[in-house]
Amino acid sequence: MQRWFKSSLLVLAMLLGHAAAAQERLLLATTTSTQNSGLLEVLNPAFEEKYPIKVDVIAVGSGRALKLGENGDVDLVLVHAPAAEMRFVNGGYGIEREAVMHNDFVILGPAADPAGLKSAAGLVAAMEKISKAKTPFISRGDDSGTHKRERQLWESANIQPQGDWYLSVGQGMGAVLQIANDKLAYTLADRGTYLAYLDKSELEIVFENDAALFNPYHIILVNPDQHPHVKIDAARAYSRFIRSEEGQRLIHEFRISNRPLFHPNAIKIGRP
Repeated sequence: MQRWFKSSLLVLAMLLGHAAAAQERLLLATTTSTQNSGLLEVLNPAFEEKYPIKVDVIAVGSGRALKLGENGDVDLVLVHAPAAEMRFVNGGYGIEREAVMHNDFVILGPAADPAGLKSAAGLVAAMEKISKAKTPFISRGDDSGTHKRERQLWESANIQPQGDWYLSVGQGMGAVLQIANDKLAYTLADRGTYLAYLDKSELEIVFENDAALFNPYHIILVNPDQHPHVKIDAARAYSRFIRSEEGQRLIHEFRISNRPLFHPNAIKIGRP
C-alpha cells in the first residue's frame, strides 16, 4: 500500500510538472498607467482561465514598451502613444494594431490651485498659467505616452518648460502622483490612474474635458517576420480576448467608486 501511494504521488508530480511545462508564457509590455490602475489584475486572470497561457507583464512607459517590441524582447505591446505606435508599425516592427479602449488625460494640482487653472479659458491658457506662475510641475520625463502628450501640450502653447519649477523625474505614473502630492505640484495624468490613487493623494482635477486630452490605447503584435521567436499565436489569442465581448465588458465594468477608468473601443457596450 505504501509503495502504491508513493508511486501515485510520483505519477501525479510528473503530470503536474508536464502541465506546468506545457503552459506557454506570453510577454506583454504595457504602460505603468495600465498596470497601476489594476485593470490587468482583472483581464489577465480571465484570459489565463480560458487559455493555457501565463501572461508576464513588463510595465514601463509607452516609448520603452515599443522599444522592447522593436528589439523582440516581448511578444506584444499595449500602449497609448498613437504617433509612436504608427512609426512602430510602419517600421515593420508591429502588426495588427487594434483599438482596445480609451480614457482621457487630466491636469491635476493642489486644491488651492495657485496658478488658477480652474478658471482657464482653454488648454493653451491652462499651460500658460502654469508657466507664468512658475508653480511646481512634475513631468514623468520617461518617454511614456503621458510624457509625449505633455510635450505636445507645451508645444501647443509655444512654451519650452524650464527652470526650478519644472521637475522631470523619470518615473511611472503612480510615483509621479505621489511626488506631485508631496510637493503640492501640478502634473498631467491619465484619468484611470488618478481614480486608482484617489485614496493616496489629495490632488484634484484642475483642468479636463479638452479634445487634446483624449487618450486611446491600442494593442500591437510584434512582427514575427522581424523576430521569428515571438509567440505570435499566443499574442493573437490575447489580443482577440481583450477585444472580445467578454474582454470589453470586463474593461467596461472595471470601476472605482462606481466610476469607469476606461471605456471599451473594440465593441460598443452600454451601461449594464
